[in-house]
Amino acid sequence: MIIKYVPMKNFLLLLVFFSSVITESQAQFTRYVVKLKNKGSTPYTFSSPTNYLSQRAINRRMRYEIAIDSADLPVTPSYITQISAVPNVTVLNVSRWLNAVTIQTNNAASLTTINSFPFVQVVNGIAARTSENGRANSNKFEMEEIVTNLPSSFTESITADYFNYGTNSYNEIHLHNGEFLHNIGLRGQGMQIAMLDNGFNNYTSLRAFDSVNFYGQVLGTWDFVAREQNVANDGSHGMSCFSTIAANIPGQFIGKAPKASFWLYQTEDNSSEYPIEEFNWVCGAERADSSGSDVISSSLGYNTFDNTALNYSYSNMNGNTTISSTGADMAAKKGLMVFNAVGNSGGNSWRFLITPADGDSVVAVGAVSVAGTVGGFSSYGPSSDGQIKPDMASVGVSALIQTASNTVGTSNGTSYSCPKMAGLGTILWQAFPEFNNMRIIQALRRAGNKFNTPDDRVGYGIPNMKVAFTDLLSSFVTSSASLTGCNAVLNWTSKDVAAMKYEIERRIAGELIFTKVGEVTSLPGNILATHSYQFSSSITAIPAGTVSYRIKQIVDTVTASLTFIYIPLPDITIQFPCIGKDKVLLAPNPTSGNTKLIVETNNAVLNLSILIYDMNGSLVMKLSKSKGPGILFYDILSERLNAGKYIITVMDDKKIIGRANLLKL
Repeated sequence: MIIKYVPMKNFLLLLVFFSSVITESQAQFTRYVVKLKNKGSTPYTFSSPTNYLSQRAINRRMRYEIAIDSADLPVTPSYITQISAVPNVTVLNVSRWLNAVTIQTNNAASLTTINSFPFVQVVNGIAARTSENGRANSNKFEMEEIVTNLPSSFTESITADYFNYGTNSYNEIHLHNGEFLHNIGLRGQGMQIAMLDNGFNNYTSLRAFDSVNFYGQVLGTWDFVAREQNVANDGSHGMSCFSTIAANIPGQFIGKAPKASFWLYQTEDNSSEYPIEEFNWVCGAERADSSGSDVISSSLGYNTFDNTALNYSYSNMNGNTTISSTGADMAAKKGLMVFNAVGNSGGNSWRFLITPADGDSVVAVGAVSVAGTVGGFSSYGPSSDGQIKPDMASVGVSALIQTASNTVGTSNGTSYSCPKMAGLGTILWQAFPEFNNMRIIQALRRAGNKFNTPDDRVGYGIPNMKVAFTDLLSSFVTSSASLTGCNAVLNWTSKDVAAMKYEIERRIAGELIFTKVGEVTSLPGNILATHSYQFSSSITAIPAGTVSYRIKQIVDTVTASLTFIYIPLPDITIQFPCIGKDKVLLAPNPTSGNTKLIVETNNAVLNLSILIYDMNGSLVMKLSKSKGPGILFYDILSERLNAGKYIITVMDDKKIIGRANLLKL
């Protein structure tokens, strides 16, 4: 797996950031980050990872050959114990990836004590008192919580697909041809998505989540701000984002991966904006990793803070500087696919993307309408180090969401295009767990409508999920071809459902085009699965030379939307024409030298005689052989014969197998 990740550089840059904070009066801070020097005296080992990683997280590392390293080891427990024992100090959150702890205190002496610990590298302010930041009555998600309600009675039956989407929901998914994935059984089953947001208010009682709640698809929750399990009592922004993946209201609103399982993490402090929320974000990503999540969907981002001295510049948007981009790229290194909203700054003075969308292994998602028109608010790329950003785009203009008033409505924001794209990426990965996160991202980029001409508004464009599927399918299939008697035996393994089929095409020596010579129907089943097939193609009467086969796998058989891939096969070389059962053939013929006699029989012949007569009927040569069933070749030393015509008769004891005329030049 190729992921650009330079941990020492990242930590040094983080230290530069933290060091810049110390120039401000420490009195304004009540929350601090304690950066630790090491993980010395840790009781955790690489040989016993189940003590700190779920089995599912370990399985992900094994599947994609990701080594368990020091970043996986928890922060040394004794360090946390000593810090928490300092009077007037509350430990907030702990990050094993950053090897750091956030604390809350108003006591300068406590900070001095912590700074004196030999395992502490630096302590710096990371957030002010929430009561003094002036943000308590403002809403940082205000733009994305302006909702247009759809009529509550709105419903429309669209029955051509597995889900009854209704017109608006269908238009959203059809922009990506995403219904194709749903129709072949890819709806999120067995996949886990971690949502990082500002809260998921009342998700346990709102219509969009009826199915998710009934089937127990929420696996766990945690609020990193209040440090409690309840995430349904705070912001609604995360709830609306959650709905774009999980909704299941037939005829009105269908999410992109409604059968997936979810981890809901609140990392955002709704009352303020400080870098501590980035630290929380990293902690949420770590928990997503250790719990066994496959995908992270985050509709959060950072560039300005309540303390303007902490603001980022565009030059910081380089994928390697900020706390959150460090954590996002680490999550990708651990095998998760990370999606993040690119931001809503396209119409203001900042204009550019926000972090962690700048992470080099993060899928930054911009916003378009169902017609593919870019939302004016959607942030511009590229990242300051020249990465193409956003990576891709989905519907974030008049995007369908579940509202806090228990209706289906629409709103604007890359916050909604991000989870829509994350849901589609999840069900694509569901189809191909054999490939790692970066290969799935590559397929999504390649499937973008601007892949060959990416820009700074939608990056590689709007992915076509059918194109992404066939890209991965082409990489997955395996095949072989061999010659058995007068038959080319073709074997292949692919993924399919019953509605798909295979056409066998052949091109023989001297031909310019392939011709269909057979067809194989897929095995029964409406859920995409891996199957192996065999096809036998007769090569009787085909002239000597190269025979090429290919398999045309038709993944969408509807004429208007016909989609297929070609499964290549190795060429087959025919040295001598195959003559069929119980027949004989000479090649070359005529000849001035020796020739080969080709004999093919159904059964074994123990007493096979080869009799060569001249045109006067005189026996000039006799050979005795034996053979098994099938085809065999015999050298005839015809160079010993005089020029002229000869008749060769092949006998099975007293029964004639066949005759051939030989012209000796």
